[in-house]
Amino acid sequence: MSEKDRLNTIFKLQKGLSDMMNLDRYPKDSEGRVSALCTAIIHEAVELQRTTNWKWWKTPTEFNKAEAREELIDIWHFVVQASLELNLTPDDIIDEYKKKNEINRERQRNGY
Repeated sequence: MSEKDRLNTIFKLQKGLSDMMNLDRYPKDSEGRVSALCTAIIHEAVELQRTTNWKWWKTPTEFNKAEAREELIDIWHFVVQASLELNLTPDDIIDEYKKKNEINRERQRNGY
């Protein structure tokens, strides 16, 4: 299965999950939904950060990579949902990622 096919599978799975959800509390307008998804992504990112030893004042614990991966996948759910909300296809994401990656590489070459 190609990378694009795998990404398509993720999008289909997310669309199916979204269709199952009771969205009565979900914002009715696209901008509100994107905003809500951004908030969810931020909070899931905090949950991911909590799996790390970022608190320098605290005795470190063993890093639980499985828990970190689970939190990262939670972020992916919301990122994919935001992508669907913004009508981004897997092809669009690959194309936009490549464009932005080249911009970031150029910035690094120029001392950004």
